[in-house]
Amino acid sequence: MRRAEIEKQNRYLLERQRQFRLAADIVTDAWTAFPEVWAIAVIGSVARPLWKEVPRFREFRRESVEVWHECGDLDLAVWIESQGRLGELRQAGVRALRQAYEAGAGMSVVGHELDVFLIEPASDRYLGRLCSFNQCPKGKRDCLVPGCGETPFNKRIADFKPRADLLAPAAHAMLYRRDAGRLRSALDLPVIDEGLLP
Repeated sequence: MRRAEIEKQNRYLLERQRQFRLAADIVTDAWTAFPEVWAIAVIGSVARPLWKEVPRFREFRRESVEVWHECGDLDLAVWIESQGRLGELRQAGVRALRQAYEAGAGMSVVGHELDVFLIEPASDRYLGRLCSFNQCPKGKRDCLVPGCGETPFNKRIADFKPRADLLAPAAHAMLYRRDAGRLRSALDLPVIDEGLLP
């Protein structure tokens, strides 16, 4: 495999993480208008410096070529005191992403690429996920999971149990807290693991 192909793939993967981080800032700005939103943090691989791995792409896997980790979606934790307006919260995020794209913000992330974990503020208890469908219930297979939609737009995932370290990245990737306001931009989070540079 040619070095130029590897470098091109690495640039793409770094750019994808940057776009997800920009999307995190855009959605956070939209959601701070909701008084029930207590805090917002980036979690998952978008919150961390990227690391090298042999990816799922066949041509790289066949030759055991390592590239930066691929961020597949944007994981956000939202500490929320009331779930009464989850549908409006979803709409505000989708609208903000679309408006940013149309304004030429340099990002093309869409609403279904958000994976929003709903968290209870006092206990850090996992409450469910923000559904990406435009109505609840939508009549899809996902809607058949027991408990899904009991609270409109609170999606349940079959057999999902949050890992104990789910919220660990929030310690350094908290974007907003109601008592303190905007804390940082996701774009300022570390990009790559410097120890893995050639």
